This record gives sequence, C-alpha cells and structure tokens, in this order.
Amino acid sequence: MDDAGHSAYSINYFPALEFLIESENIMSTITLENNFTKLENFGHSMSASSYLFCPPNEEQIKEAFTLAKKNDLTVTLRGTGLSYNDAALNGGGILLDMTSMNRILEWNPETGLVKAEPGVTLQQLWQHVLPDGWWPPVVSGTMMTTLGGCLGANIHGKNNFKAGTLGEHVVEFTAILPTGAQITCAPKKNGDLFYALISGLGLLGVFTSITIQMKKIYSGLIEVDAFPVHNLKEMLDALEQGAPENDYIVGWLDTTARGKGVGRGQIHAANYLPAGADPNPGKTQRLDYQHLPATLFLVIPKSILHHLMRPFVNNLGAWAINTAKYIASLRKHTFRQSFASFQFLLDYVPDWELSYGRDGLIQYQSFLPKETALETWTKMLNLSHQYGLPSYLGVTKRHRPDVFLISHALDGFSLALDFKVTRRNRQKLSQMLQEFDQIVLEAGGRFYFAKNSETTSETTLRFLGKDTIKRFKTLKKRTDPNNLLESDLYKRIFEK
Repeated sequence: MDDAGHSAYSINYFPALEFLIESENIMSTITLENNFTKLENFGHSMSASSYLFCPPNEEQIKEAFTLAKKNDLTVTLRGTGLSYNDAALNGGGILLDMTSMNRILEWNPETGLVKAEPGVTLQQLWQHVLPDGWWPPVVSGTMMTTLGGCLGANIHGKNNFKAGTLGEHVVEFTAILPTGAQITCAPKKNGDLFYALISGLGLLGVFTSITIQMKKIYSGLIEVDAFPVHNLKEMLDALEQGAPENDYIVGWLDTTARGKGVGRGQIHAANYLPAGADPNPGKTQRLDYQHLPATLFLVIPKSILHHLMRPFVNNLGAWAINTAKYIASLRKHTFRQSFASFQFLLDYVPDWELSYGRDGLIQYQSFLPKETALETWTKMLNLSHQYGLPSYLGVTKRHRPDVFLISHALDGFSLALDFKVTRRNRQKLSQMLQEFDQIVLEAGGRFYFAKNSETTSETTLRFLGKDTIKRFKTLKKRTDPNNLLESDLYKRIFEK
C-alpha cells in the first residue's frame, strides 16, 4: 500500500503487449513500461490484471484508444482506485491511470470558478481554494478521490438534500471520445452528453478539463450538533426533519443492534458559519489549521492503527465497538470543527480498510423512497443477523432526485453498510446481498454503481428501466462505436 491508502501495483512482466507495440509501432511516444499489472478495488475484495498506462496529456489518451482498437483490447479509466467495486478494473484490457493529469488550470477567487484536469484530487482542490474563502460544493468521505472519478460516479455528500450531486455544480467540461473527437459540454451545449458523461461511469468518454463552481464560505469551521437516536424510525425522522434546517446532516448507525434498538445511532447536523461568526477566519482557513493529525492522543502513529484495529474487526469486536460508540453518543453536544475533520472521516485512519483482513470488505449502499425506507431497512438489518453477517458500519443520508442519466438519487434516504469478506463467508455474503437487491427493488429502491459489487444485469435492468438503458446504449454507440470503453463493472451490470 502507498501512503495515500491506495492499492499498490503488483507488477508481473508480460511480454505480449511489448510485441504488439513494436510490431504495430503505435505508441512509440508512450512509456508503457511493458507490464501486466494486478490492481485491486479499494476494499481489496476484487482484483484484475491489466496493461497499465498513465497518460500525461490528451494526445496520449488518443494513442491509447488507437492501440486498443488495433489490438482488440478494451480501455478502463482509473483515478486513485477508491471505488468499492470493479468500476476501475479491466481484466485483460488497458487501464488508463488518469492521476498524471492533475493540474489546476484556472482559478478565479472572485467568482469561485475553478478549471482543473480530471486527475486533480479533492485534496488538491480544497487546499487550492480554501485560503481564498471557498470550498468544494460536494465532497466524498475521503479527500483522495479524483475529479474525474467523482464525476464518473456523480458523487453525493452529506448535503445531497440541499446541494445535490457534484455534477450539478459543473459549469462545463471538455472530453475526448474513443473516436478521437474532442467535445465541450455544458447543460445547454451538448446537453445529452453533459448529463450522461457525468454519471456515465467512464464508459462514454474521458474528461480532460472540468470547470466547477465552488461554495463561498466565511470560516474554516463548521458548527455541528450531535445527538442520539434510539432506533431506525428516530434516525429517519431526524434526517427528514433536520434536512431543511441544516446545510449537512448524516447519521451513524449501530448495525449490530437488535430488537427495539435496530437502527439506533447518532445524528450529526452541521451548518456553515455566517460572515462575522468566526473571530479569526484568516487562521481557520489556513491549510495547517485543517491538517488531520498524524497521531492518536499525540502518541500513537495513525499509520499503525489499522494493525491495532484488526483483532476487533469481527462480529464480537464490532458489537463491542458499536455499543461503546452508541453509549458515548448519548450526550447531546454542539461544537465547531474544521471542514476537513467534518468532511473526510475516512481519512482519519490511513489504510483503515486493511483492518478487514486479507480478503477485504465490500460496501452495500441502497437508496429508498422515504415511504418505504423504515420497513425495508429494518427487514434487511434483521436478515443480516439471521445470516450471522452483520454490517460493521452503517451510514445514512437524506437525498433528493437529480436529472443525470445514470442516477441513484431519489426523494428519500440512503444506507451504506460495510461487510467483512472472508473465504468462508464470501458465498453466503453474496447470497445475502442478492436477497437485499430483491428487497430493495420491491420497495422502489435504487443502487449506486461506485459501491455495490453484487449487482447483476437483471437487477440493473429493473433498477434503471429499459428506456434509460436504451438511451445509454444509444449514446455509447454514438460516442464509442467500437465499444472500446469497458470495465469489469460494465461487463457485470450491462448486457451487450
């Protein structure tokens, strides 16, 4: 693993691609390193070997497509590799690691408009704009994700009910299509492609520049109200009632609780500080003030914490930790917290996913209408206990619909559940998650393709509907007539 928590590359020499390059003389300007590389998903529960290529510019992206076409290979895009599933894996094909295209091209501190390349991470972005009094309008739970990956999945945050998805704040983007064509898209310019490439899972084209509107802020602090909820009904009621009154709201769920306590947990509702509320905004907006500490209690290096956590990542340990956390959450309190500390909980412990062991973890996230969420998630949580496979972490959010083509959003809530994978439980876990899918579909629910790893093409058809899939495939035929852009996720969820 590298120091950012990403999957390390396991390099195995594979001479076939070298022969193809030399014989066709296609990529003479590209340093491909002639290797076949094994890559993993973020949770280390899925892997695939691909020809790895890191294009630093648009011309070499085009050359990669030329190579793929002439050698009957497919291409998949990858940022920092933080998807929980196979969205950035491509067994036997070419994988374009886009992290070398990581320049911030333009920044206007007066208007809050930023133009950046797709490999720019959220960390780079917020660190660039925060000193001038701006913040990204939507962020993921980790700052290590790239803009291209965020838009491919059209990420949501703890403020989805108010700010929508990240794609809603994009003013314009440029992209290269697998045909070699270069396009510029905005809501009113090539609008069909604008709303499809954003959310399109990297299957229609490659972002080359992205212009996004930032959010004006007046402090590097955010005010947080934390309070307990005693069951799932209270959790969903608090999200529903609290959303209109707050800028952010999120719930932590004790997924090990049973009986009347199913769904108990803690709500964090947060708000931006208005102008003048922070006596020293110049200080709190400095990057060093936002720094996440590298040690626990000023003594224990966080880099070793995942080793210390591993003995507790089991059913008994998860029950003990969740119970202790719930008891500690029973005291209501209000506090001010730095933006980075509030937004990026997944970055508190480097490499935390390694604590789940050698077979990793998967995350299952479902989105349900507010009318069916309580009954459906109660059923699913109880079912996980019947299987003996409780989730070790649960997070709930409030959502609103959006107009992007591949959309997970609706007027309701989401619940993300983390499950440990072992060689002994993998088959049973897959069976349980397939049952979850049917339960969610029957309740009018939706899924998020950056997370779930068990979704089948049949489930995708029921979830998206024939019309949406037809529109997507029509656009794909137009932008990618040779089906060069494919990923393991694409092969799993879409029938050709």
